Amino acid sequence: MPADMTLEQSLTRLIALQGPVSLTLWMGQANAHYYGSRDPLGADGDFTTAPEISQMFGEMIGVWLADVWSRAGSTVDAAYVELGPGRGTLARDALRVLRRFGWAGSVHFVETSPTMREAQARAEPGAQWHDDLGSLPEDRPLLIVANEFLDALPVRQIVKTPQGWRERMVGLQDDRFVPMAGTMPLDLAVPEAFREAEAQTIVEVSPAASAVMGEVSRLLAAQGGAGLVVDYGYTAPQTGSTLQALKGHAAANPFATPGEADLTTLVDFSAAIEAAQAAGARVAGPVGQGAFLGALGIAQRAGALAKASPPRAGEVAGALERLVAPEQMGTLFKVLGLAGKDWPLGAGF
Repeated sequence: MPADMTLEQSLTRLIALQGPVSLTLWMGQANAHYYGSRDPLGADGDFTTAPEISQMFGEMIGVWLADVWSRAGSTVDAAYVELGPGRGTLARDALRVLRRFGWAGSVHFVETSPTMREAQARAEPGAQWHDDLGSLPEDRPLLIVANEFLDALPVRQIVKTPQGWRERMVGLQDDRFVPMAGTMPLDLAVPEAFREAEAQTIVEVSPAASAVMGEVSRLLAAQGGAGLVVDYGYTAPQTGSTLQALKGHAAANPFATPGEADLTTLVDFSAAIEAAQAAGARVAGPVGQGAFLGALGIAQRAGALAKASPPRAGEVAGALERLVAPEQMGTLFKVLGLAGKDWPLGAGF
């Protein structure tokens, strides 16, 4: 893309020249630009993640990692790995707990955004950065965390038309970007259980998420270690588009301004489990985030924080409610545990 051309102009030109582009390409390019050009978190951004709500979230992740690491033998050189670490807030809070238990390994962040790398360096100056999973250490166990990472990976959508199943594309109509069906038949790409669905039914899959789960699980199976995947999603295969856009903490049109809003989809945990097990990892869960954090003692931690600082008691209680209440993040957000050979599956499941 030329330096003086916006992503919107670039996609307009591409579609004008070659026709509609796949939703996979659209979402991939939009999010690459979005995350690479800003800090999207917090009140001044577009959304807030659990680690930014309260230190308690990262601390519970640290408790889980410390427990599984110690029960596996406290391997001295086990590396901490986080995928898409945001501002480094989760890592800062989790590593504080891990180090209290005697862990002293290296820290590795999988992050491509220069903006976010700067924020992460302030939170964890000793971190090492990686553009992808391919350059992670291969000679030691890994403690892997992926919080709200899979949901931002591009998906593929296939829609049922009167002519059969077609890929969902993005094209131009009256100078506006709109979703539309492609022309290439894709009937064999649809799971058999959905092939006889009604017209306009959408089947959504994420080859990118399955690839990440497969590679993470391969590393754990080969090297040992454990991991947590935390995200919003569903546990049984379903139909329908879950694509959404957030801008300024409000819902937006996913096709209106590419690269200027956060695009996400719900994670298919059944597909994630299938990919993990195929690559040799053991899995636990998924369970709701509220139940998981509760089992690890977040209510007790909230009580300790409130007692230590009574003026903050209301703030702490509010943060706890957001993290664990079923009508907030407690049920929609789910936690999946991973373990390599000879490593325990971890608590909370």
